[in-house]
Amino acid sequence: MNPLIDVDAYKEESLRLSDNIEISGIFSLKQGDISSSFEEYKDFTNERFNQLKKNEEELNRIFINIYDLNDELTPEVSDRDITIAKILDNKSDIDEEIKGNQYVLTKEDVIKQFISYAVGCMFGRYSLDEEGLIYAGGEFDSSRYKTIEVTNDNIIPITSDVYLDDDMVNRFVDFVEKVYGKETLEKNLAFIAEALGQRRNESSRDTLHSYFLNDFYKDHAQMYSVSGSGKRPIYWQFTSGKENAFNCFIYMHRYDKSTLSTIRTDYLHDVQQRLEIRKIDLTNIVNSDASVVEVNRSRRELRRIEKQIVELNKYDEKLHHMSDQQIEIDLDDGFKVNYPKFAGLIAKV
Repeated sequence: MNPLIDVDAYKEESLRLSDNIEISGIFSLKQGDISSSFEEYKDFTNERFNQLKKNEEELNRIFINIYDLNDELTPEVSDRDITIAKILDNKSDIDEEIKGNQYVLTKEDVIKQFISYAVGCMFGRYSLDEEGLIYAGGEFDSSRYKTIEVTNDNIIPITSDVYLDDDMVNRFVDFVEKVYGKETLEKNLAFIAEALGQRRNESSRDTLHSYFLNDFYKDHAQMYSVSGSGKRPIYWQFTSGKENAFNCFIYMHRYDKSTLSTIRTDYLHDVQQRLEIRKIDLTNIVNSDASVVEVNRSRRELRRIEKQIVELNKYDEKLHHMSDQQIEIDLDDGFKVNYPKFAGLIAKV
C-alpha cells in the first residue's frame, strides 16, 4: 500500500468532526490494562505523525526539484505544522518545535477522552456491543446495550458528600471493570487517577469523584465547542449551586418533559433526606462529651452541611416550579435555544 495514501486517510479521519468525536483511540486499541493500551495508542499515533511528516517533506523535495526552487525553499516541515495528532506523556514534554500545534495530546487528554466515551456508554450514546454512534434522538432501544447497563431514566448523579450507588463514579468504575476485567481494576483506576493529577494521599476513587464534580463538565463543554459558535455540550450538568450539594448529568438527546420531575423526586429528595440525617448525627456529636478535636471537626462539617441544606431547599423550589411546566425541547432548535430554558437549574458554560 502506498504509505502516502494510508496516512492521508488517517489524517482525514483524525480531523473529522463527527458524532463520534469523543470515541477514545485508547479504547479502540484496548489491551489487558489501560497503561498498555495508552502506550500502544501513543506509539501508533506517533508513528502516523512521523510518517505524515516524512511524506510531506518528500513531496516538498519533489516540488522543489520540479520547479527548480532549491535556492528559495527547503523541504523541511515543522512539527507544529503537521495536522494529525501526536501524543506526549506530559505538557512539559511539549518542546518549541511543536508548541502551538493544536493536535498535540498528552496522557491526560487521552484519558479524558476515554472518560468522555465511558460517559457516552452510560447514557446510551455509544454501546460496547456495537460500533459507532448508537443513539442521538428518535426511539431509544435498550436491547442494544448488554455489556454496560445504561441509565434508564437518563440521569446520573454526582454530589459533594453523598455517595450514591448509581452515581457517576460508581458507574465509571463498573465501566472500567467490564472493559478491562476485575483483576486489573485497581491498577487501571490508579493509572487514570495519576493522569488526572491525583493529589497526595488521595484514593483513585476520590480523584475520580473530584474530577467528575469539578472538572468534567468544563472539559466536556470544551470538547464540544464549535469555532465561531461557542460551546455545545451534549451531556448537561444540573447543579444546585456553589456548595455543590447536588449535581447530576443528563444526555440532552434523551431529555423529555418528565426529566425534571424525576431529578427532583428520585434524586434531589434522596440527597436532602441523607443530609438531614447527617445534620442530626453531627448535632448529636457537637452536643456530646466527645473530644474537643472531634467536636470542632463536627461543628465545621455541620456548618457546611447546613449551607448545603439551605441551597438544596432553594433548588428544590426552582426545580418544582419548572418541572410543573413540563418543559420540552426540540433538538432541531439547537443548543442556544434549548439550554437557556433551564436557567437557574443548570451549570453555566
